[in-house]
Amino acid sequence: MAASNCRISPRNAFTLVELLVVIAIIGILVALLLPAVQAAREASRRTQCTNHLKQIALAVHNYQTSHRVFPPSFCWNRKLDNLGGNWSALARTLPYLEEANLFGSIDFTRGYDDAVLSDGTRLAIKRIAPFVCPSDPNDTLHVDDENEPDTFPNNYAVNMGPWRIYNPSDNSSGQGAFHPNAFFSPARFTDGLSKTLLAADVKSYTPLFRSGAAAAKLSIPPEVGALCGLGDNGADDETSPGMGLNLQQNVGHVEWVDGKSHQTGFTTTFAPNSVVPCHYNGFHYDIDLASGREGASLSEPINAAITARSYHPGIVNAAMMDGSVRSVDDGIELQVWRALSTRAGGEVLGATD
Repeated sequence: MAASNCRISPRNAFTLVELLVVIAIIGILVALLLPAVQAAREASRRTQCTNHLKQIALAVHNYQTSHRVFPPSFCWNRKLDNLGGNWSALARTLPYLEEANLFGSIDFTRGYDDAVLSDGTRLAIKRIAPFVCPSDPNDTLHVDDENEPDTFPNNYAVNMGPWRIYNPSDNSSGQGAFHPNAFFSPARFTDGLSKTLLAADVKSYTPLFRSGAAAAKLSIPPEVGALCGLGDNGADDETSPGMGLNLQQNVGHVEWVDGKSHQTGFTTTFAPNSVVPCHYNGFHYDIDLASGREGASLSEPINAAITARSYHPGIVNAAMMDGSVRSVDDGIELQVWRALSTRAGGEVLGATD
């Protein structure tokens, strides 16, 4: 019998070297593609963020159409000890953000802790989507000292001017678009609605320095580094210079329901995304400052340096009082930025001037 004329064909397979080369090529392609994917995601989040500000601006205008005035940042009847009027301008816009059911739980003669939904949930812990930036890494419920659900943060705040918020001694407002007991009509914006800020990006869980009389008496801080040394009020001993016990970590912009300036407001004391440094107890902080809390004093003026900060690099998103939304570059001149926050300062500068 003739021998079978057959042979074993060589295997067609990758060698180890070829496999490693292919893996290296794939890795290079992924490394090249990843920045493009991240850029596309950031562009999408930034667009969503501007859409949120647009929704808020339209809601504020719908409020004005219904009430003939823009909403106040905070209401305070000094003779009746406030009666719960600490509701924010954001909370007052709920019916115009398709949240009429939530708005129905509010009694404006009572505080926001008393607002409870039909299922027993406190309104303050509800996440309101248009109030949260999609890029916020702290998109999570704020808890109290007992680790119980407290409030939900916000990433957009209303314009409260360059520095002065409110003077309770004569019930006078600062220069911004929103203030305690301020029910402004469009006619009050003599600088022009298109030239006045309505709202801007802020970061949640911001460290807050409450300095008391030191900042209440100051016309305006000359530079960012000046805030950290505005007094030792509250320090427990002489070894606690500067901030004392007035530093409260992670308390700024964590309560969308609350109309206090450090929760739902911002000021133009410093340029967008400015780092306001303070070194305390071995840690470095980027702080906001408020001299006091609305409704806490019958005589002390309230000043605040609450910086507009964004999770989108290089800019903050801002809505104007005419309802338009734009991105404002970090490099905007401080004089222009402050001018944009005054409703009747006599300036006619735009965000791109």
